[in-house]
Amino acid sequence: MKRNILIKSGIIAVILAVSAYFSYPPFDTAYQKGKINLGLDLKGGVHLVWQLDRKKIEAMGLTATMKTDSINRAVEVIRNRIDSLGISEPSIYIQGTDRIVVQLPGIDDPAEAIKTIQGVAFLEFRLVNDDEQKLTEAKNGKVPLGWELKYQIITDDRGEKTKRPILVKAKAALTGDLLESAYPTAGGGGLGMPEVGIEFTREGAKRFAKVTSDNVGKRLAILLDDVVISAPVIRTAIKGGKAVIQGQFTSKEVQRLSRQLSGGALPVPLVLIDNRSISPSLGKDSIKKGIYAAVFGFILVVLFMGIYYMLAGLIANFALCVNLVIITGVLGSLGFTLTLPGIAGIILTIGMAVDANVLIFERIREEILSGKTVHTAIAAGFKRAYVTILDANITTLITAAFLFKFGTGPVKGFAITLSIGIIASMFTALFVSRVIFEILSLKTEIKSLKMLRMVGNTKIDFIGKKNIMIIISSIIIVIGMGYFIYRGNSNFGIDFQGGTLIQLKTEKVLTLDDLRSKLTQIGEEKSIIQYFGDSNHSILIRSEADSSEKLYNFINKNFKDYGIKRERTEFVGPAIGAELRQQALFVVFFALCGILLYVSWRFEFKFAIGAIIALIHDVLITLGIFAITGREISLPIIAAILTIVGYSLNDTIVVFDRIREDLHIYKKYDLPTIINMSINQTLSRTLLTSITTLLVVLSLYIFGGGVINDFAFTLFIGIIVGTYSSVFIASPVLILLSKPKSA
Repeated sequence: MKRNILIKSGIIAVILAVSAYFSYPPFDTAYQKGKINLGLDLKGGVHLVWQLDRKKIEAMGLTATMKTDSINRAVEVIRNRIDSLGISEPSIYIQGTDRIVVQLPGIDDPAEAIKTIQGVAFLEFRLVNDDEQKLTEAKNGKVPLGWELKYQIITDDRGEKTKRPILVKAKAALTGDLLESAYPTAGGGGLGMPEVGIEFTREGAKRFAKVTSDNVGKRLAILLDDVVISAPVIRTAIKGGKAVIQGQFTSKEVQRLSRQLSGGALPVPLVLIDNRSISPSLGKDSIKKGIYAAVFGFILVVLFMGIYYMLAGLIANFALCVNLVIITGVLGSLGFTLTLPGIAGIILTIGMAVDANVLIFERIREEILSGKTVHTAIAAGFKRAYVTILDANITTLITAAFLFKFGTGPVKGFAITLSIGIIASMFTALFVSRVIFEILSLKTEIKSLKMLRMVGNTKIDFIGKKNIMIIISSIIIVIGMGYFIYRGNSNFGIDFQGGTLIQLKTEKVLTLDDLRSKLTQIGEEKSIIQYFGDSNHSILIRSEADSSEKLYNFINKNFKDYGIKRERTEFVGPAIGAELRQQALFVVFFALCGILLYVSWRFEFKFAIGAIIALIHDVLITLGIFAITGREISLPIIAAILTIVGYSLNDTIVVFDRIREDLHIYKKYDLPTIINMSINQTLSRTLLTSITTLLVVLSLYIFGGGVINDFAFTLFIGIIVGTYSSVFIASPVLILLSKPKSA
């Protein structure tokens, strides 16, 4: 016995020591790098996603192999440009078959980096058709076969810009992938205007020489990102492989263009479909608020467990501390990236981790009340709670798995921390807590295990109230979903609709009416403007167009005295917005299918149907309340909704497990009586788990900051509704499905 306990204690000590090693320090300090990687939403930076321009790729006639080679070269080009900016630890990778993701952490001023990378610098040389009749026909919509109508931006002496149409060859004579280098230079003719000097590779020099020698007297247009920069006349063959790009450039623009072209011109045209940036100051604020919310929630749970379960509560609190060390240790050792929703996942784990202990302790209480000794009751409590804990947590892991599979960025971070937390909580509750009880039993004979009791031996007729409760639920769903349908696209944030969001911070209060009045001058009168969080110094602006730079520059210019600082920018293209909507539906659908299969396997099909109907009930009510309160659905909200699904199912499984157990014990009772008995038997655990989880979610809602506020609100509503549905929806459905068919 002693040897067995020593081995178990040794295992716990080793796991705790290894986890502590990989946990400390969790974040960067002045003397040591943190063990946990932070996402861009916590340390600030830029997240960009480019996609191959499919129409242009088709026009270029690239094969699948050529397209793969081109996107690989495009990654290297972007990497070279980023290296020239001196940004540390950039992340650049290919997503799918036609996307490039770039993450640049810790940028103080992301604007210049975005311009350097976002200006894709797709360089082309195309011959010009100077036939005035052909040009006129092209302007009227009759473009000659093999030619395209492009435009050159001309700025006059007064600074006014006009578009000059130019008819150019559809197929480029040369592209930027044949460049060797590019550099800033002063223009000739004594004017000294900034220009970009370029040198071709050996192959490029040969082709450039042939193009210029074959077309002396004609114009050769230079296009940068599909816009004509200049279209000089070819005076003579150029055989040295050198040329200049002239245009109305500033010195800063020439420097940027030189960096872009020196890093290598992109071999294929790219379209920016996702652009998000977070200022480092906002990231630090998010970490601070997230940690504050976690600490406060942790203290509340520890106090509650210690007071309510006394000695057993202290054991649960120790297990909870081990649980947190294991979570941070796994994050640190495997190099996972912690995001703001990831912190929310850890905070939620604090509340859910005690659920297993509550299940065990309530089982122990039942065994003691049945007349067993404390030692025997402890052993029986752990044994009888094991299957319930396993079933309840596996169903939550199913939803987390689909979140990870189909989610992106922060949603994956949430799924990771939630999964690690669930696994760690099962280990600490079933193994660590058990070992501590065994050590105490070995050292001293535990004659009593005192606990407070919130709910006694109740005999509430829950099933008798099923009809009125179903009516109430139906009314709430109809009202909520009616308002959801009425709001339409207003229910969805830019993640699913596309568009631009910009968050500004001001030193002085800027009234929304003044800002709205000014924005009408640049055609942004339809933009949604509101204060963000609990301060009038933070403003959110939503626009349908990709207009973050235009908005920021215009506001900064017109409200100079307000000390405006850009804290967050998000742009999602319509295509990726539609894709994210589809992914969200996939996550919900496959998660429900996975749950249906597991519950059918572990129980019966009618149990699975009851659980699924309860989950749909929870989601519909949560969405309805979300719509009524005027909030928007984003990717983190989908994660929150699926967490509600997992939590609600967790609660339902506990009730179902007791029903299954009682069906074998009380075979003479009818099903409604057994269900009522089972709900009453698990009522104390249901209320206690809901209270502990709500404590940390409430902490997250109050202290987590504006960015995570909607996420916490969704969890708060969902936990309450999920607790209710386990009793008044899932169980009555089980009765309805068990009724024999009428003759």
